[in-house]
Amino acid sequence: MLCPTDAARVLRTLTRMNPSAKPSLTQDPAEWLGDAHPLVAQLGTADGLASLHALAGSLTVKPISSLAALREFLQAYHEKILLPHELPAIQTAFTHASRNEVRELIAFDQKLASEPMLRNFANASQRIGHDQLQKLRPLRDERMVQRYLVAVENGQAHGWHTLVYGMTLVLYSLPLRQGLLGYAHQTTRGFIHAAARGLQLKEADCRDLFDELCERIILRPDAVTMTPV
Repeated sequence: MLCPTDAARVLRTLTRMNPSAKPSLTQDPAEWLGDAHPLVAQLGTADGLASLHALAGSLTVKPISSLAALREFLQAYHEKILLPHELPAIQTAFTHASRNEVRELIAFDQKLASEPMLRNFANASQRIGHDQLQKLRPLRDERMVQRYLVAVENGQAHGWHTLVYGMTLVLYSLPLRQGLLGYAHQTTRGFIHAAARGLQLKEADCRDLFDELCERIILRPDAVTMTPV
């Protein structure tokens, strides 16, 4: 399986060769996000660092200065953002895209803007979502994509990365469960690897933390939950 960086490189090469072709995906649909989460993608910038500190503050956790603090941050992220907001948003977008319900998708997009827990990385989320939508622009026959893209460009929708991701699962006929798990795993892995550089974490510590967090995620037909700590 290609790493996210290699997958993005292949995508750019394919697009240059045939701009009208549907961008290629590997078996892991979450690789479509590249760096997995808007904040991970922005960590090397001042904007990204400010967003991460703001997100940590909104989650009422300590600054990420140790493995224990990273664990606390990721547990709070899972419980307050990933499970109650991001994964349901992907599922909602998947449902609307499956039914070609672009008006309902736009209405849901607007509703997300009023969610306080998403405000601290709204700009980063929309930047990633816009980038992915541009990659889908050549798909002229996909009316859902084109109408949502026009709505974003006209300011009628924000283009949240989670909604674009859910729509992408439908475009590639990928199972929702696989997409949700892929997103949860890659976002968690992305945060861990981004923090590991500064904290000088060992590979075993990163792997154990990833397994500890992701093994608690349970996907049910009617809800996404976590096992108790």
